[in-house]
This record gives sequence, structure tokens and C-alpha cells, in this order.
Amino acid sequence: MPKAAPKNPVKKEIWGLIFLLLSLILGGSLLSYYPKDPLFWGRLAGAGLQAKNLFGTVGAHLSGSLFLVLGLSSFWLIIILLFLSFSFFRGKFPFKVIWLSINLVLLLISFSTLLCLYLPDGLHYRGAMISGGLVGLHTATLAIKIFNNFGAYALFLTIFIISLMVITRFSFANLFKRIWLVFFNITLYIKEKWVKYTERRRRANQRKRIVKKANKAAERKMTIVETPLQKPAKPTQEFFPFMSTAGDFKLPPLDLLDEIPKSLDKKIQKESLRVNALRVEGKLRDFGVEGEVVEITPGPVITMYEFKPAPGVKISKVASLADDLALNLRASNIRIVAPIPGKSAIGIEIPNNKRSLVTLKEILSSQIFLDSSHKLTIALGMDIIGKPVITDLTKMPHLLVAGATGTGKSVSINAMINSILFKASPETVRFVMIDPKRIELAPYQDIPHLLHPVVTHPKEATKALKWAVDEMERRYTLLSDKGVRNIDAYNRRVRKEKVIVEQDVSKKIDDHLPYIVIIIDELADLMMVSSRQVEESLTRLAQMARAAGIHMILATQRPSVDVLTGIIKANFPTRISFQVSSRVDSRTILDSMGAEHLLGDGDMLFLPPGVARLIRIHGAYVSEEEVKRVTSFLKKNMKPEYDSSIAAEISAEEETEEAEGDKDEKYEEAVELVLKTGQASISFVQRKLRVGYNRAARMIEAMEKQGIVGPSDGSRPREIVRKRERF
Repeated sequence: MPKAAPKNPVKKEIWGLIFLLLSLILGGSLLSYYPKDPLFWGRLAGAGLQAKNLFGTVGAHLSGSLFLVLGLSSFWLIIILLFLSFSFFRGKFPFKVIWLSINLVLLLISFSTLLCLYLPDGLHYRGAMISGGLVGLHTATLAIKIFNNFGAYALFLTIFIISLMVITRFSFANLFKRIWLVFFNITLYIKEKWVKYTERRRRANQRKRIVKKANKAAERKMTIVETPLQKPAKPTQEFFPFMSTAGDFKLPPLDLLDEIPKSLDKKIQKESLRVNALRVEGKLRDFGVEGEVVEITPGPVITMYEFKPAPGVKISKVASLADDLALNLRASNIRIVAPIPGKSAIGIEIPNNKRSLVTLKEILSSQIFLDSSHKLTIALGMDIIGKPVITDLTKMPHLLVAGATGTGKSVSINAMINSILFKASPETVRFVMIDPKRIELAPYQDIPHLLHPVVTHPKEATKALKWAVDEMERRYTLLSDKGVRNIDAYNRRVRKEKVIVEQDVSKKIDDHLPYIVIIIDELADLMMVSSRQVEESLTRLAQMARAAGIHMILATQRPSVDVLTGIIKANFPTRISFQVSSRVDSRTILDSMGAEHLLGDGDMLFLPPGVARLIRIHGAYVSEEEVKRVTSFLKKNMKPEYDSSIAAEISAEEETEEAEGDKDEKYEEAVELVLKTGQASISFVQRKLRVGYNRAARMIEAMEKQGIVGPSDGSRPREIVRKRERF
């Protein structure tokens, strides 16, 4: 045995294998002991008998000697050798050899003595009577003479336990700690189960009390508004009653839209609503607000509880508790309408646990949409009680839509466009679509309703708006010539004159004027490029274009004051706001708070024309696949006939700018400066030639068109394409 534990891990493993082998040899020898095997110290020695031990003569001599000297205590040597082998394999051998040897000897002697004291006649083992061996016999005899039986038992039992604790590092304190830990965990588990059980009992009792209160609340006339479910009208033919064919054009059928999904639960659970009303009352009472819920209005997405505060309670106190109520009622967002217009109550709008999907087909197939005869009727969605909400764009006459990214703004615009496409032919309504993001309005490319391909460049969008202003002035000239005040009267006059002219071919027939709807999906991009020109065009159109039949729908995801300027807001009284991130954005869009508490996914606040009251609407959903099916139907139905005057306006503007750049008296000087210095930036030309920014920009653009400099590459400088000598 080494004097100390080897530090080399390989040596430790070697010693571990040695001790493991010794334990196997010793264990096999002791377990296969045979009393009649020959022993080297005399018994049957030299008789020429074959040993029956598993390890032959060596095993027979080893087991016989150990049983003779130590008796059954010899089995402790197997355990000790295995323990030492395990210690070496773990890389730990914390015992000093001398100390270990002393305790090992004490362990064997004490156990042998205890065996002789307890089994003086021995134990029958494989045909032999074995007890504690010679060591145990002599030690027990001596101990009985000195201490008697009881004293000998106590002494050697104590020695055995101490030596075993030293060898195995066993601790009674750790044992008691483990036992206590197990007992503690069992107690804690039982306590947790008991707490959960009592909590369930408490909640069950609380629910019973609330139900009793709800029954009492029913007696105090807590009204639940039951809105009849809106069943979509089934068309008796393929098209709507107002649908007609204009030439070879057919309006799209409703079959192109997905089927209306079945609601999960359309029954109004009065008891559940009353329980929630009592919870609202209880939470408000916790915050020191007394009152009662007098009416409940359930809807597809939210439920509004009309709360009548007690005398002396300030409305502002209730309105400031929206976030606290949302936390206590475990709701995502709670909106408080304080007060409800025309009522002496406060509206608390709480989201439903299960939200119903409002589809575009459900709105288009409703009776209110079928009864609307105007071609610019747009579907918005459903109000908080589940009634379809539509509006006439001609009465707005323009619409401003704003909201954060991902709140349903683009889906709502798609629903508005499709609701017009299902009602109006290209002869009646034409679109000018401006999409700086290039993806939102791309599906509508080449539909027959377009006056021009979808505009994606901000500069072209500015020129398209300028064309709209010119078209508005042209239409006003036509209205003036006919002596009428709006486009509807003009078209009626044209239809009457057409009947008269059919009898007299020599007279000229004026053209029918379609409505023009301008849709801008992202206003912020246009304002960044040329805010002054865009604001000027939008202002003129907003102020005057209604009578000329030109209407606008503007959308932006950045409701800041530099995008929604005061002039734009003043001329767009009809607005829609989806969910925003802050109260400031809500005030910017609607001039009031509330949009920050919306739920997203099409949840909106609508400010209708001529009404200073916000209407909460759950927007109609139309999928990309539905839009694709509708546009494909329209494209197969008729090819688009673009208005060449828009393209002419854009190209004329480009030629004018190029000519102005070429004719600039300092243009040659600017070219010389750029080629000489190798710097082609607007600010550089502006600073060196002391000209305005727009003038310097026109000269740089003219150089780019002539191939002198390369295109702009973000923050990097422009490349000088043509050398000075070549120029």
C-alpha cells in the first residue's frame, strides 16, 4: 500500500484497479470456500487433493486462513477493498495510511469479538461452523473476564461504530440532517396541498357568494343589452341586386371571399356577465370608488359595462384607474369612456376571453351594405355590440388613417378598397394608388380601376398629386360650364344630354366623370422627400376636391406632428386611429386620448364627419389570398386603361427639371467644380457656389442624367463617371 495518494491520475487509476482485483479475488475465495480444501499449514496438506475453491489452491489457502483467524469478519475486507478502489477511481484518497490501517484493524477485531460474543457456537457457513475466528475468540474471552458480557458488548460495539465512521467518513449529524430534510419536504408538500385545497374551497365559496349577489343584482335591474345576431343575407343570384354589367365588365361575386367562420359561442351568458359586473364593482370599491353597473353591452371583441358612480365621485378618478383595473381583472387593455355621451354613466370596455373574427364577407353581405346605393360605400367592421359599420366616402370626404406597425392598418385599407371594388365598375370609380413601401398595394397592379400603375417612387407621387390638383381644376371648369355644383349633378346632366343627343348626331356628348379615389399607404415617406409640395397638394385637394369627385385615403404609421401637420389635420376631419404606443400619438391623431388602450389586430377608433364622438370599431379582416382572388377576377375581366395625362405630367416635370438644370447660368461652373475636386454632393455645390439647396440639387441631378456623376448611394459620395478631359 502506498504511503500517500498518488498525484498522477493514471497512477490513481492503476491503484484503483489493483484494489478492485484484490476485492474480486478475496470475494471469490470467501464465497467459494470449501472446508475440505487442502491448507498449507497442515490440514490435508500434501494429500494431492484438488482444491474446489474458485481460485484454486490460492483461494483455498486464503479463505481458510482468513476464516480461521478473523472468521466472518473477513467479509469486511471485501467491502473495504471496494471502497478503496472507488476512492482511487474518483481521484480522492483522503486517509493517511497509518490512520486507515489502525481503524481497519480495530474494525476487524471489534466485529470478530462481537460475533464471538453473540454467536459463541458459530454460524453454519458452507458446511463449517464459523464465528469470529481465533482473534475474536481470545479477545472475547479476555473482555468477558474484565468487563462481563454487557460491558464487552458495549465496548466493542462502540469501537466498531467509531472505526466504521472513520473509514467511511460517516456522520450521524449528516444523517439526522438528511432525515430532517426529508421530513421537512414531506411536511412542506402536505402544507402546500392543504393551502391549495383551502384556496380552492375559498374560491368556490366566493363564487357562490358572487352568484348570490348576481341573483340579487338581477333584482336591481342590471340590464343586459341583447343584440340580435347579424345573419348575412344570402344573395338569390350570383351578384348583388345593385350589380350590373358595364360593357363586358362584371362585378366580382361574393364567392371569391372566404366563408364566414362559425362563432364559438354566440349565446349571451347572462350569469357570467353579471359576475364580471360584480367583479368590476368590487375592484372599483377597493380603490374607493362607489357605484354600480347599470347596463352591460356584450360584443364580438369587448363587453362594455356602464358604471354609474355614486354621488360625489369624480369622473377623473374613475378614468385614471384603467391600468389598475386591467391589472386586477387580468385584462390586456381596458378603455374607459368617461362619460358616455347622452348618459349619466361611465363606459368600461373590457376585452372578451374569446375574440370573434370579423370578416369582410360578413360586412359586405349585411343588409345595411346591400341597401347602400352609393358606389363609394366602404366597409369598416363591427361596433362594440356586433352591428356592421359602413360609411360613405363622399360624405367624409377624405379619410386619415394612422396607427402603429402591425395593428391592422393595411388590412383595413385592403377592406376599404375591396368594398369599393365589389360595388363600382371602372366607369364609375377609378383609383390612384401611391405605395412608397412597394408591397402593400402591389396586388392591385393592373386592375381595370387604376388610372395609372401603382406609384412607388416618392418623387413620382408628388407629381401624381400635382396632376390630381390639375384634374380637380379641369373638372371645376366642366362643372362651371354645365352650371352644376358637384359631380353627381354633372353626370346626371350628361346622361340627360346623351338622350337628347342621340336624336341629334351633330351635337357633341361630354364624357361621364368617374370618382377618383387617391390612396396613399405611407404618408411619412412622401413628407420626408418633399413635405412642402405634398402638403400644398393635399391641402388644395382636401379643401376643394369633394365637389369634383376626388377623394383621398391617407395612411401613416408615424403619427408625429412633422407628418400630420396642423394644416393636414385641419382639412381631414374624418380620422381612424388604430392602437398607438402613447397618449401623445393618440392626441396627435384624434385630438383625444384612448387609442393607446386599443387591443390591436384591427381594433380602431373612428371619428366620423360632423360628430365629435369616437366610435370603437373592430375592423373587417380580409386575407391576402382573398385579395389575390378578387384582383385576379378583375384582371381577367377587363384590361386597365391608363390615363396618359398622368404619365405626361410626370415626364413633363422630369424634362422641365432637366432643362432648368441645363439652362442654369452656374451649371457649367458646377460641373467644372465637381470634375476638378472629385466631390459631387449637393451640400458641397451649395456651399462653394453659394446657391440654394434646391438649385444645387437640380444641378447634381442634371449631371447624373448626363452621365457625369453616378447615382446616390446613401451616405457614400457619388462616383465621378466622366473625367474632366473627356467632358
